[in-house]
Amino acid sequence: MAARWTRFFPPAEWLVGYRASWLPSDVIGGVTLAAYAIPVSLAYAALAGLPPQVGVYGYMLGGVGYALLGSSRQLAVGPTSAISLMIAGAVGTLAAGDAVRYAQIASISALAVAALCLIAWIFRLSMLVRLISDSILVGFKAGAGLTIIMTQLPSLFGVGGGGRHFFDRLVTLVGQLGAIHWGVLALGLIAILLLLLGERMLPGRPVGLAVVILSIAIATVLGLPALGIPVTGEIPKGLPSFAMPTFGLLEFDELFPLAAGILLLAYVEGVSAARSFAAKHGYSLDVRQEFLGLGAANLAVSLGHGYPVAGGLSQSAVNDQAGAKTPLALVICSATLAVCLLFLTGLLTNLPKAVLAAIVFTAVYKLVDVAALLRMWRISRIDFYAAAIALISVLLLGILQGILLAAIASIFLLLVRASQPNVAFLGRLPGTGRYADSARNPDVEPLASVVAFRPEASLLYINAETVRDTVLAKVDATPRIKLVVCGLSSSPFIDLAGVRMLSDLHGELASRGIAFQIVGARGQVREVLQADGMAEKTDSANWTRRMDSLLGDLRNG
Repeated sequence: MAARWTRFFPPAEWLVGYRASWLPSDVIGGVTLAAYAIPVSLAYAALAGLPPQVGVYGYMLGGVGYALLGSSRQLAVGPTSAISLMIAGAVGTLAAGDAVRYAQIASISALAVAALCLIAWIFRLSMLVRLISDSILVGFKAGAGLTIIMTQLPSLFGVGGGGRHFFDRLVTLVGQLGAIHWGVLALGLIAILLLLLGERMLPGRPVGLAVVILSIAIATVLGLPALGIPVTGEIPKGLPSFAMPTFGLLEFDELFPLAAGILLLAYVEGVSAARSFAAKHGYSLDVRQEFLGLGAANLAVSLGHGYPVAGGLSQSAVNDQAGAKTPLALVICSATLAVCLLFLTGLLTNLPKAVLAAIVFTAVYKLVDVAALLRMWRISRIDFYAAAIALISVLLLGILQGILLAAIASIFLLLVRASQPNVAFLGRLPGTGRYADSARNPDVEPLASVVAFRPEASLLYINAETVRDTVLAKVDATPRIKLVVCGLSSSPFIDLAGVRMLSDLHGELASRGIAFQIVGARGQVREVLQADGMAEKTDSANWTRRMDSLLGDLRNG
């Protein structure tokens, strides 16, 4: 009973085995993560359309929540670029220009994500991680990266910007290029250059924080705010107050799509990152428990007036490279951020917004993985087209609609692939007793008066008709057929539509005077066929030996 209890509360396991030698690594990891989180959280809060301190709340409270119930030891939780933009796009419409309502809806969204996480945990919906294929995710990330970059270009150019989606923003930006503030642009480009150089030369170090400190010093000494350089302004000092958000501000049909889209994106991204670190450090990840970890993080954030958070690869990589051994590093990061909120917010007043835009730009440009898209074009066009659909949908419709459409596209892609299985028509390999697909092995010997085929998929309602039509087309194209053999060794499952298809195929062949035999059926497939009365046509013996026997009978006959 105790073992079952600790499975739902991971700290009870890793704290028991905690070594004193790990503490320095966790302290360094936590402080380094906090140094990374400060500039990134300020930038992402601005991207979400929220006050800068709200981004810090996300890292501070989300980290503690995840440390309590998450199963990964290196995953770092906080605001992400995609979720920030999703909040900006969806909440802006729902808030109708009311800043207070905007912040309240953002907090309600986090609470709704926490509630959906609990529901998903109860109903074991960890299959969500498989709803979005790798190809769809590549396209989605590319679309999100381009969209986020487009939202930051006005801040880099010192213009107003505007627009609802990528192309609308692009047209608006082009129309404003005559009003570029060259001082803002120069400052932003220098910040991007420093961040990229730091990323290459000092990997894993808090380069972003160094650039922020340097930009604040320059802005203060040179009086850049007086020259029209936009800055963050005064950030309220102190820790967040805690209160339960109220769901009454939104109808269910307004809140659910936003929360579901955030959960899908957060879970897929978080589990993908967590798995990579679990494999690297040799421990098991409980993907179902991740729902509780993500839910606890978002619950804590919602109570502190934050907005939804998720685990991300970039911040987790910083945590891991700094030496973090356990989730205690997240708690130390949270404590460090709390100290900053209490005593250091005044130092951020003159932080140029162009520098925040540069931080976002350098954080998301790698989302546009051109090499992966080219590889898909070269290897699998259907995967490339799926990625392109996800990319274009995000650019045209936005992050929220894009992630939901990407999930639907993944399911559709799966159905398309399942509906068109490869049907291998077999011949004998010369000099052997083995049979192989004649399409992949052009040297195989054809079987006289016999069509032998092997569906390389389960036989289901979605593909049964395709298999039947393919086999009959082959029979029509082959003269003087006496026997058709169906090998089911590559079909692990069959449903009633598949059984009916085989029965119909048997009847059609019998009307033409052609014998029909099923070989290689195993397990569930054999049991279903026999239950349907096709036992006399089903043989579960080694199907190579059975083929030899059938061919021998045919020759002797």
